[in-house]
Amino acid sequence: MAMTVHVDIVSAEEQIFSGLAEFVVLPGEQGELGILPGHMPLMTRIRPGAVRLKVPNQPEEELIFVAGGILEVQPNGVTVLADTAIRGKDLDEAKALEAKRRAEDSLASKNAKIDYAKAQAELIEAVAQIHAIERLRKHSR
Repeated sequence: MAMTVHVDIVSAEEQIFSGLAEFVVLPGEQGELGILPGHMPLMTRIRPGAVRLKVPNQPEEELIFVAGGILEVQPNGVTVLADTAIRGKDLDEAKALEAKRRAEDSLASKNAKIDYAKAQAELIEAVAQIHAIERLRKHSR
């Protein structure tokens, strides 16, 4: 039997995942992080992107999109507190592409009333969603 760690992924709206995983991979601030059972304690911010989980006795990895948040690794488990979290199967490619287009239009605008930091954050999130959708599509073939 494979070693596992308890993982909780929650957002402000709901608990997205709670269960055992053989490993967790997610987008840390300084790059991709891989968490295995027995990982040393850690707390860090995470960037928008895909959280990948290997659930025991499940052939495909579970994919959950997070729009940033906090990762906490303790001896008894892994907790992801996400700003927003969406199950991979619930991601909407059309909405992500539209959000990307709107953010790019805002950034290209010469309007002084544009909140460039917000538009840039929206662009980063939309691009991360699109990448998560592409990864999910690639793994489901």
